[in-house]
Amino acid sequence: MTSTAQERLGPLAGRTIVTGVAGDDIHVMGIRLVEHALRSAGANVVSLGVMTPISEFVDAAAETAAVAVVLSSSNGHAAISCDGMREAFIEAGLGEVLLYIGGNLNVGRAASFDDVERRFKILGFDRVFAPRADLDVALDLIASDINSKGQ
Repeated sequence: MTSTAQERLGPLAGRTIVTGVAGDDIHVMGIRLVEHALRSAGANVVSLGVMTPISEFVDAAAETAAVAVVLSSSNGHAAISCDGMREAFIEAGLGEVLLYIGGNLNVGRAASFDDVERRFKILGFDRVFAPRADLDVALDLIASDINSKGQ
């Protein structure tokens, strides 16, 4: 990693980020790429793998003092799987944990990404990444969010 990248992604260094695939989804490739990028930026990644229920994300974040949780989904059912996620974090006293999700987040009728993003923001996610989001841009945004929250 270049010194410019280290400066840009510095807020990720040493921070714990929980990752996993939402709900009943078994698609692992997207989250593995994200995990590799986070580790390369110096983050401590706690990978929960596929088919992860909300309670496991909450427990892992509590046990590891995670600053963020990053979810991936490819089957398009994430809105169902993630309904109540923010509330679960708040109930556990972890309302400050940043929540991110990306991938193929919609199934069925064609919806614009703006509509999909709005839906997940209502569910309590801090950022929503489109299916072909640029990973470097995503890391920059996550690092910026962590830095701005002073975590």
